[in-house]
Order: sequence, then C-alpha cells, then structure tokens
Amino acid sequence: MIRIVVENVFFFLLPTLLYIAWVAFRSDEWAGLPAVMRQAPLLRLFIAGAALMLTTLITFSSRTYNAPQDVYVPQSMHDGKLEPSRSIHATDPQPDSK
Repeated sequence: MIRIVVENVFFFLLPTLLYIAWVAFRSDEWAGLPAVMRQAPLLRLFIAGAALMLTTLITFSSRTYNAPQDVYVPQSMHDGKLEPSRSIHATDPQPDSK
C-alpha cells in the first residue's frame, strides 16, 4: 500500500522537481532554492502534477485485467516445476455475501 502512495506522490511532485532542477541548473542557483520556489508558478505545477498523476492512475488501472470476481491462484509446484501465480476467471457467479 505504501508503494502506491509513494508512486502517486512522486508523479504529483515530478513537474515541480523538474522545474526546480531546470531553474537551478540554468541559473546555477543551488544556494537560492527558496528564492526559486517563491518565483515558481506553483498553480501551473500543481495542475500539471495532478494531470500527470491522474494519467498514471488511469494508465495503470486500464492495464490491470483482473475483475473483482476473479480467483487468485498462488504459485505452486507441479511435477517438479514451479508454476507462477495467476488470476483465473471465475466461471460460476459468486453469491452475494450479506
């Protein structure tokens, strides 16, 4: 769970980090990073970070093909060979648990 939070925060802060690095390298102002942050277009960077984070979430979620009713099968040994874990589609509908 912490990995997902760290990924989201990273993609959210990526435009701001790239902006700070670009301005600091361009003007050689590593000692004046607070001044760089005061002059930064933070609203634009916030919007760019939110758009990048949402794009990342949509991209990762569209590549996951597991439906909620799928069954997880952990890795196991069969005939001396290790079979990887996988998700199989449930053929029978699962009863609603109430």
